[in-house]
Amino acid sequence: MPEYVDGFVLAIPKKKIEEYKALAKIASKVWREHGALDYRECVGEDLKTKMGVPFGKLAGAKGNETVVFAWITYKSRKHRDAVNKKVMADPRMTCPENPPFDMKKFSYGGFETLVK
Repeated sequence: MPEYVDGFVLAIPKKKIEEYKALAKIASKVWREHGALDYRECVGEDLKTKMGVPFGKLAGAKGNETVVFAWITYKSRKHRDAVNKKVMADPRMTCPENPPFDMKKFSYGGFETLVK
């Protein structure tokens, strides 16, 4: 079965990882309840690679920041759109007044699965 993936990359201050994790746990529960097949949020641990562009540089992370790499999996783009419509209407998904990361260092996109 083909799958569709929403991918995210963001820079976050290391001191705010636990605050972000609390939000991510709620988001994971909400997305799965509304039909997402999988939900993952991963925090950078080995980002000083010499191959390609390091995620930290790509995300504009400063010395006190790390990177979160995340994805949500769906059956298709149509399924993604239906799930996201429900998620955005869910009262648990209110955006905090002061999110623990800078939205200017947040990247998002939808992807068709090429190889599984």
